[in-house]
Amino acid sequence: MVLSNAGFSRGRWAQTGAAIASVLVFASVAHAQDMNSPAGLATSVHRVAETGDRRGPEGFADIAEKVASTVITVVVTSKRAAPKRLPEQSFEFGSPDREREGADAPDQGRPPKSLESVTFGSGFFISADGYAVTSSHIVEDSDTADIRTSDNKIYSAKVVGKDALSGIALIKIDGRSDFSYAKLADQPPRTGEWVLSAGNAFGLGGAVTAGIVSAREREIEPGSAQAFIQIGAQINRGDSGGPSFNTSGEVIGVNSFIVSPSGGSTGIAFAIPAETVKAVIPQLRDKGIVTRGWMGAQVQSLTSEIADSLGIKTVEGAIVARVQNNGPAAKAGLKSGDVITAVAGEPIRNSKELIEKIHAKAPGSSVQLAMIRQGREASLNVSLGRLPDQPRTGLGTGLGTK
Repeated sequence: MVLSNAGFSRGRWAQTGAAIASVLVFASVAHAQDMNSPAGLATSVHRVAETGDRRGPEGFADIAEKVASTVITVVVTSKRAAPKRLPEQSFEFGSPDREREGADAPDQGRPPKSLESVTFGSGFFISADGYAVTSSHIVEDSDTADIRTSDNKIYSAKVVGKDALSGIALIKIDGRSDFSYAKLADQPPRTGEWVLSAGNAFGLGGAVTAGIVSAREREIEPGSAQAFIQIGAQINRGDSGGPSFNTSGEVIGVNSFIVSPSGGSTGIAFAIPAETVKAVIPQLRDKGIVTRGWMGAQVQSLTSEIADSLGIKTVEGAIVARVQNNGPAAKAGLKSGDVITAVAGEPIRNSKELIEKIHAKAPGSSVQLAMIRQGREASLNVSLGRLPDQPRTGLGTGLGTK
């Protein structure tokens, strides 16, 4: 696991990694639940919407109606250089409403110098004064976006901040203070709970799908502190940045990507947990970026096999696999083979918890690490650096649509 590169890219419709793809070929594909729950669940829809009963509604209509005005469509238009083509090749560049010839395009069959690219995604309001959340890769090449609300009104929004590591961006519409907005859930969902996902699939407009929380704390890339919620609702291109709601109408996650052998919704959908959104939004609002602590070391979770080989009794902690030259950890004296068991006096169970705690610290702060070195307890202080901006590695399928 890598403290200096904790994440992966949600490149638009990139191919999945070979290891994940091979698993998916042989794994059965879980389909989203039907819009109606199984017979026998007698909880009324009204009670679900008002009291937050999570046993399951008879239908999702009241919940969908309750949250519809909080969900938005995000449209970003940008220009990029046109690919070089031979004279005899066609100059059609995809769907007319997704990719258009730039204004400088010559006529008489010659290829244009630039293309106008239109990216569709989703999002949701988090405050009455126009702050909204979407996916960072939807707005990664732009400082502005057009927003379409549920009543088909169009607004111009500015990109306040974006964070590629978490996959979250914050945008803002000025001039109004009466938008309906969604509440981020205070508690993580339980596996098996109902979930209603909303978004702008394929750029067709607002739509909802329903399913259950299939799993929690999914680590897609080894070495990442980012864990996702796996959901059993249909997620497609254009849904990125859209919310997934519990039966109380609270956002439990932000739809992010799918792992699929075909690139469609017949795959596994993942959402960024609400707690992650809560952690990054204040920094995005105040600074436009998110800064994280970094110590420059590769770590992996301690296992019983590794513990036996080292002759130690504990199986909780993170073992240092490599220390980066001239990084904060190296300067503090951390060595390969050290087993870190606590950060600032707080025990850690695995490498994920270690990375989370280090990232949560401010760059420049000093943190004490408790560890086991060659069978003996020890400790040292590390003056943390700032986690460098890192591109992600390309697992999964992005859900923006061009």
